[in-house]
Amino acid sequence: MPSAEHTVDIHRPLYEVFAFIADKENDPRWRSSVAEIQRVSGDGTVGTQYRQLVKGPGGRSIPADFEITGYEPGKLLAFRATAGPVLPEGRFDLVEDGGATRVTFKLDADLPGMKRLMAPMVGNAVRREVRSLDRLKRILETG
Repeated sequence: MPSAEHTVDIHRPLYEVFAFIADKENDPRWRSSVAEIQRVSGDGTVGTQYRQLVKGPGGRSIPADFEITGYEPGKLLAFRATAGPVLPEGRFDLVEDGGATRVTFKLDADLPGMKRLMAPMVGNAVRREVRSLDRLKRILETG
């Protein structure tokens, strides 16, 4: 199962960082893989569903819809993919640390059956995705 985790310290207040991450319509600003995103239902908390297209091989857009599965303001935002060739689960964990906000992004992709053949490619994509926290840090710190 491809998985990755990345942590950054963002020099912004905890609830400001959480609010930015929790507003998934901000994702195209810091996740370069996102081509389009739109909330389909819900208020941003558990059960909220999003329609998302991500950039795939050859510039093709791939559906990667997801649902919020965990929501604790200032602490946790978790999700699981509901559409697409790979259905990863992920979470953002946030803690305040000496005036900064420490954000950890974890992403796991289960690849059953023949999908296991895609493990190297999916592993690379998962690692790139969690590293997008570096771009989030730059955006939030430079305002």
